[in-house]
Amino acid sequence: MNRIATTPRQNWQQKLEDLGFGFHSLDDAYWDESAYYEFDRNEVDQLEKATQELWDMYLEAVEHVISKNLFFKFQIPEWFRKPITDSWENDAPSIYGRFDLGYDGHQIKLLEFNADTPTSLFEGSVIQWYWLKDKFPNNDQFNSIHEKLIEYWKHLKPYLSCDFVHFASLTNIEDVTTVEYMRDCASQAGLETQYIAVQDIGWAEEIKEFIDENREVMQVIFKLYPYEWILAEDFGKNLAGNLHKTQWIEPAWKMLASSKAMLPVLWELYPNHPYLLESYFEPRHLVSYAKKPLYSREGANISLFKNYRPIEENSGTYGKEGYIYQQLFDLPDFSGNFPVIGSWIVGQEAAGIGVRESVNLITNNQSRFVPHLIT
Repeated sequence: MNRIATTPRQNWQQKLEDLGFGFHSLDDAYWDESAYYEFDRNEVDQLEKATQELWDMYLEAVEHVISKNLFFKFQIPEWFRKPITDSWENDAPSIYGRFDLGYDGHQIKLLEFNADTPTSLFEGSVIQWYWLKDKFPNNDQFNSIHEKLIEYWKHLKPYLSCDFVHFASLTNIEDVTTVEYMRDCASQAGLETQYIAVQDIGWAEEIKEFIDENREVMQVIFKLYPYEWILAEDFGKNLAGNLHKTQWIEPAWKMLASSKAMLPVLWELYPNHPYLLESYFEPRHLVSYAKKPLYSREGANISLFKNYRPIEENSGTYGKEGYIYQQLFDLPDFSGNFPVIGSWIVGQEAAGIGVRESVNLITNNQSRFVPHLIT
C-alpha cells in the first residue's frame, strides 16, 4: 500500500460534473486526484477476505443481540424492538454497507460499520472508475460496486412487494446525488422509481399508510436517512406500526448493525479476533483508545486518547445515548495524510473499496476522497 503523487487530469472538475458529481469541491477539496493509493493484488485479496468475514460476523452478532434481547445496550426504545426483530426474522431486503477499516499494509482492523446510511457510494463506484480509465487504462481497481448493485436489485425484485420503489433523502447535494445514483442502479435492474424528499413523505392516518406528494401509497421505500433520527420523530411511531405494509430499505435491523454498540458485542463474541480492536462499554484497562458515541456521523463527538492523554477530539451534537471505548489503531501516516479504507458489501458480497484521507486522525466531513488502483 503506497500513496503516489500524480497530476490531476485536465478539466477534471468538468469531467466530474459531466458524470453528475457536483460536490467535488464543497467547502474545500473533497475529491482529490493529486494523489492515488496503490495496492498490490495480495493486499486487495486480504481486504476482500476481511470484508466478507466481517459481514458474516455482523450477521451473527445481530442474531445474538436479538436472541439475547440486548436492545438496551443500543438504547433502542421498547416500541421499536419488535419492528427490528420482525425485519430480521422476515429477511427484510438489505442492499449495502460500508466497513471503515484501518489498514497499514499488514494489519486490517475494523473501525466501524456504516450499515444504515453509508455515503461515498457514487464516488467509490463510478467516479474513481472513470478516473482510472482516463489516467491508468491498463490498471485495475478493486471495484465491482456498480455491477453488483444492479445485479442485487435484480435479485431482490421477487422479494419486493411491488416493482415501484420510492427513493428518499434530505435535499442536500451529497445525499441527493447518492440516492439518485442508487435509483439509477434500480432502474437499470428493471424497477420503476421515483425520488422524494424525506420531508415530503406524508402519513395518511385514516388508512395508516405512508403517501407521496400525489397521495399515492408508498409500498417500497429506499431511504438515506438514519433510523436514530426517525425514532426521535413522530415518523418513527408511524413506521413501527406500518412495517407489515411498507418495505424499508435499509431494513430496521440495520439500526443494530450501524450502531457502534455493536463493537463491544463483537469483541465479546470474537475475543482477540485479528480484524477486531478491543472494545467495551467502559474504558476498562485501555491505555490508548477512541471514545465513540453509540450513534454519530462524520466523526462527530469522537475523542482519541493516547497513554490516557487526549490527543484529538471532534465536537458535535451526538452522545446522549452513551459511548463505547475502542482500542486506538495507529493509521498509516503518508506525509501527514491518514487514510481509512471504506470497504463495501453489496448484497452478501465484498464489492470494492474507496479511500478517504484526512490531515486529522479522526476522519470527518473535511476528509478527502482519493482514488486507488491495483498494481
